[in-house]
Amino acid sequence: MAIFATQNQLVFTFGILGNIISFIVFLAPVPTFVRVWKKKSTQGFQSLPYIVSLFSSMIWLYYASLKPHAFLLITINSLGCLIQSIYIALYLFYAPNQTRMATLRTVVVLNLGGFCLILLLTHFFTSGRNRLLFLGWICAAFSVAVFAAPLTIMRLVIRTKSVEFMPFYLSFFLTLSAITWLFYGVFLKDIYVALPNIVGFMFGVVQMILYLVYKNMKTSSLPQIHVQADAKLPQQPTINVDNLIIAAARHHNNNDNCTKDVPAAAAACAVAATCPLPAARVDDDGEGLDGVSDQQPPPVVKCEA
Repeated sequence: MAIFATQNQLVFTFGILGNIISFIVFLAPVPTFVRVWKKKSTQGFQSLPYIVSLFSSMIWLYYASLKPHAFLLITINSLGCLIQSIYIALYLFYAPNQTRMATLRTVVVLNLGGFCLILLLTHFFTSGRNRLLFLGWICAAFSVAVFAAPLTIMRLVIRTKSVEFMPFYLSFFLTLSAITWLFYGVFLKDIYVALPNIVGFMFGVVQMILYLVYKNMKTSSLPQIHVQADAKLPQQPTINVDNLIIAAARHHNNNDNCTKDVPAAAAACAVAATCPLPAARVDDDGEGLDGVSDQQPPPVVKCEA
């Protein structure tokens, strides 16, 4: 079929592999949004990674539509636009009002305003081959910037000596994706596809090396507080439970709306007053009682190529 026409079989092979691997990467945030759906809350997760990923897919889709024999770029980035749009829609549905409005503003500015600006620049100020060159450099520069985003995560891993922020499977598939699209760009003789994936491959290898170095480290990412053995703790205030119960009973006699279980209520108040409260409590699902998740937000997932 004409839509599958490529310069050679290697371009087609690596394009298919790139589509498959990138699709797997696109599905990485699914557990996050299953959790959001179950909790009916975004739980502190950020929407920016999905907005950036959608913008990346949009500009690559525009580039592929202008380039001959780039059908496999069109397929994966069309799929990327669809999946990222679903993620953003779910986020907007469950996000608090203030967060929802901030997310909508970002979508309008970046995905609508930014993309329309690129359309206008390429349409009115470029033509023919120059249009493809101009758009190609925009795509390559944006992709390099996205690939450089994990630098903050790598710095955090080195500082904390913990890989809890950088799952190995995601680094592995991102590296594998970069390799396949790198060869796709090389065999297609497209520097704009190949160049950013060289950067992606290098960052992916560094991430996996860091994982192997720090995976057995037991150092906690939280600061440790050292207390001397002979240090005196401040004395906790004490409450006379009997007096508290009597006072509560008298208040009950004067107010019929008070609870009838006075001893139980008073005992509970006494325990809460004399026992130090824990710093944080987490339910069985890993969510804090205040409704904010204790999990870090998912990493940026880059739309290919």
